[in-house]
Amino acid sequence: MAKVNIKIEGHPYQVEEGLTILEAARECGYEIPTLCSFNHGECSLASCRVCLVEATGARGLVASCVYPVNEGMEITISSPKAVNARRASVELLLSNHSMNCQQCDKNGHCELLYVAQITGAREGKYLGSKTPTTVDELSPSIVRDTSKCILCGRCVARCVAAHGIGILGFEKRGFNTIVAPAANRSFAESPCLQCGQCVNVCPTGALMEKSEINLVDKAKMEGKFVVVQTAPAVRATLGEEFGMPIGTPVTGKMVAALKRLGFDRVYDTNFGADLTIMEEATELLNRVKNGGVLPMITSCSPGWINYAEYYYGDQLDHLSSCKSPHQMQGAIIKSYFAEKNGLDPKDIFVVSIMPCTAKKFEKSRDQFKHDGITDVDAVLTTRELAKLIKRSGINFTKLPDEEFDQDIMGEYSGAGVIFGATGGVMEAALRTAYFVLEGKEHEAIKFEQVRGMKGLKEASFKLGGIDIKVAVASGMRNAKVLLDQIREGKSPYTFIEIMCCPGGCINGGGQPYVKPQFLPNEDLNILDTYREKRANALYSEDERLTLRQSHNNSQIKDLYAKFLGEPNSEKAHHLLHTTYNKTRVRFPEK
Repeated sequence: MAKVNIKIEGHPYQVEEGLTILEAARECGYEIPTLCSFNHGECSLASCRVCLVEATGARGLVASCVYPVNEGMEITISSPKAVNARRASVELLLSNHSMNCQQCDKNGHCELLYVAQITGAREGKYLGSKTPTTVDELSPSIVRDTSKCILCGRCVARCVAAHGIGILGFEKRGFNTIVAPAANRSFAESPCLQCGQCVNVCPTGALMEKSEINLVDKAKMEGKFVVVQTAPAVRATLGEEFGMPIGTPVTGKMVAALKRLGFDRVYDTNFGADLTIMEEATELLNRVKNGGVLPMITSCSPGWINYAEYYYGDQLDHLSSCKSPHQMQGAIIKSYFAEKNGLDPKDIFVVSIMPCTAKKFEKSRDQFKHDGITDVDAVLTTRELAKLIKRSGINFTKLPDEEFDQDIMGEYSGAGVIFGATGGVMEAALRTAYFVLEGKEHEAIKFEQVRGMKGLKEASFKLGGIDIKVAVASGMRNAKVLLDQIREGKSPYTFIEIMCCPGGCINGGGQPYVKPQFLPNEDLNILDTYREKRANALYSEDERLTLRQSHNNSQIKDLYAKFLGEPNSEKAHHLLHTTYNKTRVRFPEK
């Protein structure tokens, strides 16, 4: 890439041609105040005007997030003209903003408040009417409050970039403009995947997960037997909420915190992941041997399931009938666990700690109820767990490492751990499929061909004399490529893994925010690879475990021997498998 010579604040620098002023300034050690999305592949529309600077060759001030550098450009960030303009831009945003900062769930992570402090913006500088507000709380997963929206468009761009469907857009005109689903519908009345990627990039509290902490508090007050389970990806990110470096695995401290929060049992959803592999691998092999519908597609990601029902309802037979791991584990807790402990399932309250907002929607599905009893009663995101821990005065970084409860479902494999990264479910299934078809363990254990953050991957294997071609996709924009092949009858694959969020659950909509202004100890270049670092935390835990294949989990074996019978048995199907909503309203593809 060609280089250009520029000056910033009178100092000479060489930077790559084609960078924006904002990007070039960052590379040279300057941090221009901005409300642009960082690290998510989207640029704002330069609508907020918070990053204004002076640049030679330009007429007046320019938005540094979109204005490219060129040879000989001289950039001034600190001139009174630029400083005053940036302050005025933020003050104008504040004039139309709900200022209940103390009650806002984004308090401590609000980028608007951050740039207000940096620019010296004054509250109440501009007074007048405010845009009429919409508060949408109908969805089980996401709350939208337009009184906190600054019309930056980051959520709009994120939905299109990740999924290609554009649920959000600019509605109405002029002073009445808001960001919303079409016709200002609720998320509950639109083809929203509930994935929360829009929440991850929102700079304010305009988009937030729907908290269920109150449900957990209520269950404890009512004397319920409260069981908590934690998804694989949570251990790779929870530490970030307490100032620990990105990619720090905190399994032991997480368990210690949950035990101090008073849960009656603390389990790992990795047990449910191992159970999923036993059911899913058996289902796949049955399809291969008996001429079933192929390719078979994984069903662990509820955002992906929503997408399939909305846009590919004619292809639902390709989906595995397996429930997701936390739903499977919830079903076992309220059946086998309840029976073994002499508990009435109605008195058990199951809490899932998930990296995902779509799991909140998933647990409310009618398909996950038996005799009026839900498999899972509450879903908390990683961020919500951090709030619980902080609320309780627990010093997370000083906690000892403790172990999950070991009775009935305390054992788990490394295969279950890697579910949290894109390609993890595929690799876990291959480890077991290899054993079943070859009669021995895969010597390398790992199947590295399906690892990595690439949005679309494929690999071929020969297992038991059978040629199996597999594909892995994360983000619905990538999944669409595979689904269109299936619809056209051109798919070469036997097995496909699809995860809704780009990178998998380590980048789920309920994970800690990755924003440089709130991560002062992280190098910007490291932030560029935050997904890889989170995924590596899971792979490192897999490496340190001696048990690394789901079929070798002794408690899984006991569960089948004493309760379920065998994988895909009638009882297993009743508790661990599901159906999909073929009558769900269809929406045209974008």
